[in-house]
Amino acid sequence: MERALALLTDLPEPLVYGVLAAGAVIENILPVVPADTFIVAGGFIAGLGTVGPAGVFLVVWGFNVAGAVAVYAAGLKYGPGFFREGRGRALMAERQMRKLEAFYRRWGVLAVFAARFLPGFRALVPVFAGVAELGPARVIPPLVVASAIWYGALVRLGYLAGDNLDAVMETIDRTNRGLLAASALLGVVILGVWWRARRREASREDEDGDGT
Repeated sequence: MERALALLTDLPEPLVYGVLAAGAVIENILPVVPADTFIVAGGFIAGLGTVGPAGVFLVVWGFNVAGAVAVYAAGLKYGPGFFREGRGRALMAERQMRKLEAFYRRWGVLAVFAARFLPGFRALVPVFAGVAELGPARVIPPLVVASAIWYGALVRLGYLAGDNLDAVMETIDRTNRGLLAASALLGVVILGVWWRARRREASREDEDGDGT
């Protein structure tokens, strides 16, 4: 946090917005980028009067949604072909693709919404929504709403922190650790399901080969 504050406080207003925008976008590609810290710091700087809180929120919200929509669009354009005809077939067989599509048809809106609160899944779920060819009308609205809730809360916490910034950051760190643990557990479950499905698929292929 100290580094984030030192960086933002030394920058002119347009560059503050630029750094926040970059962090909000890159988080959709590189989940390890500590965008939450910069966003809280941006809210704190807004509380000092250096930048406007509404401007911080709109920049962070808008660019985060734009980044998520961009990776979704990339998944929609390139994903189906990659997994059905390209090297992705080694990762996901046709049967698994159909299951992925069925999952997103049923749970896609909820999955996209919930993923905005889970580290790591923020980047992955929109991509696979595209791979599953889920329509924009079912992807973009939950992205917009969930991002508004999460980043609006972070900006407001930073803005209202005042002398309690360390306590606020400690609370956010605890929350993020809990969300990261939930993400890791969910990731293990998904990997387990994927591994079992791949083994079943390999067994079917072996049986088909033995029968020919």
